[in-house]
Amino acid sequence: MSRRTKRPARQGPTCPAPSVFCPCGRQDTYVTCCGRFHGGEGAAPTAEALMRSRYAAFVKRDEAYLLRTWHPRTRPARVEFDPRVRWTGLEILATAEGSAFHSTGTVTFRASYAGGLLHERSRFERVDGAWVYVDGDFPE
Repeated sequence: MSRRTKRPARQGPTCPAPSVFCPCGRQDTYVTCCGRFHGGEGAAPTAEALMRSRYAAFVKRDEAYLLRTWHPRTRPARVEFDPRVRWTGLEILATAEGSAFHSTGTVTFRASYAGGLLHERSRFERVDGAWVYVDGDFPE
């Protein structure tokens, strides 16, 4: 009786390993980066950190987090996710104010998705000490 050993399957370009990094672009794992905010472990300390965590929430389709971090005055009743949109990257272009010492801030970013690009300047305010997204415009 002969004994045959089974070879392990190879991972090649057609079977890439999933990214271990957070979707927001930081070189941390999702759990230690934006995932902790999504899970309710504290609040984002800066407007930029909130922007990154909201981008990651769009990637993860976390409607509850997005609504929780939206200013009550501009918050929609629901977040509609387009099932055809697959977010592929975030680039922070500029920030103004938005630190622990400010009550308002802006973050200008580019968010790419398969087949397109969103360029926005987002406005943030503090409500009860926590950063929230107010609204955004599309700079030229």
